[in-house]
Amino acid sequence: MKVAVLGAAGGIGQALALLLKNRLPAGSELSLYDIAPVTPGVAVDLSHIPTDVAIKGFCGEDPTPALVGADVVLISAGVARKPGMDRSDLFNINAGIVKNLVEKCAATCPKALIGIITNPVNTTVAIAAEVLKKAGVYDKRRLFGVTTLDVIRAETFVAAAKGLNIDKVRVNVIGGHSGVTILPLLSQIEGASFTAEEVAAMTKRIQNAGTEVVEAKAGGGSATLSMGQAACRFGLSLIKGLQGEANVVECAYVEGNGEHATFFAQPVLLGKNGVETVLDYGKLSAFEQEAMEGMLATLKADIQLGVDFVK
Repeated sequence: MKVAVLGAAGGIGQALALLLKNRLPAGSELSLYDIAPVTPGVAVDLSHIPTDVAIKGFCGEDPTPALVGADVVLISAGVARKPGMDRSDLFNINAGIVKNLVEKCAATCPKALIGIITNPVNTTVAIAAEVLKKAGVYDKRRLFGVTTLDVIRAETFVAAAKGLNIDKVRVNVIGGHSGVTILPLLSQIEGASFTAEEVAAMTKRIQNAGTEVVEAKAGGGSATLSMGQAACRFGLSLIKGLQGEANVVECAYVEGNGEHATFFAQPVLLGKNGVETVLDYGKLSAFEQEAMEGMLATLKADIQLGVDFVK
């Protein structure tokens, strides 16, 4: 498998590259690209780690050499959130970056599975889809918004709060990847029960966990290490699906049946074409149903912003 990381010199990109160098299947190739001239050095640094994963670094204006033959492309390029910013504040800078990178993917590796990490994901995935449509290579099964950070946060917080074995906790998180659009399905967690107050507090903490990191870093950045871990988990799941492994399921922000919005995060079965099946997320509690209905206007507006940006 060949995996390309775009934005590989940034905080998320370096963490992601380190994890992938250690965890990709033997014989894989890891291709790192960033506009920053340090990127080839990042690749050389990682190349000293003794795993059977070949690694190359590319820098400059054009990511094309890094993309040739890629099976999976993970895009983390862009600016990070600072205190007082929400994900929508990132839009003007990051929208243009994602548009340019996805245009290169469309031209160079149109069959690759593309995972968008760059925020605001609710909007940047819609931008990517419009770019791929313009190029005539859009396949909704092959484009993903990576929302795995919401999932691992939910799993971590719930396990700690309820004294559960973290390896056994699985939480589906549906909707989008920003504020009120993040909806953890706490009612469905096996072996855990919550009071109404606990549900409200836990949901809010998961929704605002990114801000928790931004404020704790006191202007020094946003969630990079945990996002690197989340993106690695998702990227490895894409590869397992491509290699034919059975029952690979992750939550992701994808174009489904359009029941709620054009793009919606929910569990998907991954396979050789990317999304094999968009899975039902199950029965919602009254709290979750109300939260979902309440988020849809925000989510649809975020998506429309992306469509309008390209058009």
